[in-house]
Amino acid sequence: MSLALEPVAHIDRTQHNPPPYLKADDLGPWGQYLEQVDRVLPHLGRLSRWAETLKRPKRILTVDVPIELDNGQVAHFEGYRVQHNVSRGPGKGGVRFHQEVTLSEVMALAAWMSIKNAAVNVPYGGAKGGIRVDPRTLSRGELERMTRRYTSEIGIIIGPNQDISAPDVNTNEQIMAWMMDTYSMNVGATTTGVVTGKPVDLGGSLGRREATGRGVYTVGQLAAQHLGLDLSSARVAVQGMGNVGAVAARLFAQAGARVVAVQDHSGSLYHEAGLDLQALLAHSARHGAVAGFEQAQALSTEGFWEIESDILIPAALEHQITAERALRLRTRLILEGANGPTTPSADDILADRNILVVPDVIANAGGVTVSYFEWVQDFSSFFWDEAEINRRLVRVMSEAFQAVWEVARERQVSLRTAAFIVACRRILHTRELRGLYP
Repeated sequence: MSLALEPVAHIDRTQHNPPPYLKADDLGPWGQYLEQVDRVLPHLGRLSRWAETLKRPKRILTVDVPIELDNGQVAHFEGYRVQHNVSRGPGKGGVRFHQEVTLSEVMALAAWMSIKNAAVNVPYGGAKGGIRVDPRTLSRGELERMTRRYTSEIGIIIGPNQDISAPDVNTNEQIMAWMMDTYSMNVGATTTGVVTGKPVDLGGSLGRREATGRGVYTVGQLAAQHLGLDLSSARVAVQGMGNVGAVAARLFAQAGARVVAVQDHSGSLYHEAGLDLQALLAHSARHGAVAGFEQAQALSTEGFWEIESDILIPAALEHQITAERALRLRTRLILEGANGPTTPSADDILADRNILVVPDVIANAGGVTVSYFEWVQDFSSFFWDEAEINRRLVRVMSEAFQAVWEVARERQVSLRTAAFIVACRRILHTRELRGLYP
């Protein structure tokens, strides 16, 4: 296990000025984040004195996660927990289990969490965690042992007042339950607030499972109003049919929109009249994928990005809308359900093509907003009903979107840059007020 205060040397492309031969879309997640920060620097005024704070994670923990497999062999996995900034409160961010997890990715995700939490004005800093593993290759027992060992290894920097985890890619309520139990056993007291997104019976919040997708839908409604787009006749395409994409798709369909195309890791589907979401989700639950659903036309991976739609929701992984794809998109509004799905060069192309992008740090902030509600409820041991959760969620998301929209209009910048202006000002103002110790 190693603890470092700076990005480790072997991570490439961490400089925000890449060499000229490096294409903009090859910056990597951390480089992408740094370019986004650079774009907001001219708007920070006197707070720009503190801007380097945004470019340096406060703490990076890299851990070895050894477990005994069911066959008796010992396997080692590499895990990370990054705390990007904690000036406004404890670190907050999910944990993902994926075979392509890298430190550059986790650093960027932690930084985006700092921006996201500040943009919606919840009292958290930004953090993120991950293990480089394909969880589909593990049995349930192996998955539990890996989760518990990882939690023990990062236990030196997490806690309900230090750093709070939540579900992310390939993690869920059960993973959070194991993390909460492991941390509680190690500190000798039941500590429900160390994670959010856990089962309701263990202090989880009603409405948390659907919160991210509901947040995407909430800001989508507002953005559509500004564009004069009628949801009752809108065509929607969704990449990623997990918790975020599926919930957003269902809510748009309930508003009258037609979900005409979907894509997941197994393939892409299209049906101009609108997919039968209930049947599709039932098929996906049975088979673990959308591929093979007979009530739709199969598309190639790239064909999905050429489907004509009014609203496109990338709700899978980062780096999906590249410059090349941005040139081919036929849509009016992009709602980023995933973190970092659009590269900076693609952002510029989409702006030139007058395609509105509601950035991830606003569009998918519903999850962390209800995570905040869960954390508050855990501390008070008083829990709200689901209607109250949803009412509060809609209010927070609507106010955040409107504030960002006003800054974008005032400064004549994209919604992403406007969100970064709002968030970075809040983070750096807090940094200035707190000063430096010692």
